[in-house]
Amino acid sequence: MVPIGIRPTNDFAFKKTFGTPANKLALVSLLNAILELRNPIVEVTLENPFNLQDFQDDKLSILDIRAVDKRGAIYDIEMQISIFAGLVKRIVFYGCEIYADQLRSGDNYTDLNPVYAICLLEGVLWPDSAKVHHAFRLEDRDSGRILEGTLEFHTLELGWYNLREEELGTASELDRWLFWLLHAHHYDPDTLDRLFPQPPFRQATDTITRIAKITEDKAMYDTREKAIRDQQWALHAAREEARAAGRQEGRQEGRQEGRQEGRQEGREEGREEGRQEGREEGLERGLEQGLEQGEIKLIQTLQDILGLPVSDAATFQGQSLLQLQALTAELRNKVQRRS
Repeated sequence: MVPIGIRPTNDFAFKKTFGTPANKLALVSLLNAILELRNPIVEVTLENPFNLQDFQDDKLSILDIRAVDKRGAIYDIEMQISIFAGLVKRIVFYGCEIYADQLRSGDNYTDLNPVYAICLLEGVLWPDSAKVHHAFRLEDRDSGRILEGTLEFHTLELGWYNLREEELGTASELDRWLFWLLHAHHYDPDTLDRLFPQPPFRQATDTITRIAKITEDKAMYDTREKAIRDQQWALHAAREEARAAGRQEGRQEGRQEGRQEGRQEGREEGREEGRQEGREEGLERGLEQGLEQGEIKLIQTLQDILGLPVSDAATFQGQSLLQLQALTAELRNKVQRRS
């Protein structure tokens, strides 16, 4: 049998699978598997259902899925392909924005409903922890008291996921969904239905199977795949080129400064020690300068990608590395959303 070949983590396939009104069974199942609420979600209404025109109008935007249940709780879920500086703050910002946007003039704060912001990431967000699912709530660190019914943030790093097919029989619902998201494109429809016979999974499998067959959907899927690849390549190439050039220039300047400072500060009996210390201090300063120069070149590349006026190097004079990195994160966010 021929594999389906449609990656569910492609944002077009993801939104059509879980953001189509006819597929609410699949969406509810995925949400319940992630959130594990005391009172499971039964029914949701999609606030921004799948619309092919959204993808035709903007080839690079990240289109989330937003749903509301009968109790008024809001669920926002998105598939994130690229991991970039500032992503965590972006997740928090948009979750808070959704929470605050509920109120209109004259509304009462008691009318605010809980918001669950969920981000599935194809890679790894925190390299120091192999945990796939992180759930964040507003909690008092001393008493453990939780501000119930407000905000929750969930991240799922698929880069850490390593469940094998033979383990599916005893796996949790969440593990089964993550396996399906990562590996469904390697299987044919009949095998997927055998591995995942439950109705929510069959809905999802039927959707990606149809994408592979419908000419318009397959064309849009391929367009998104190419746009994602091109974008990731451009950002990666720009960053590597900028950092390599910056580091090389920084090392050269640092060695020169180190030799000069070492000679000037070293006394006759400690001249060699002074030279060594000077080299180390100069190299460290040079590396920092190199990183700053590399960050500036990356900013200029991102401005060019976005069609913005490209700033000259003098514009950034006096800005720290942290300030430059913050500007880089802002520009990368704009490239990611491209809206």
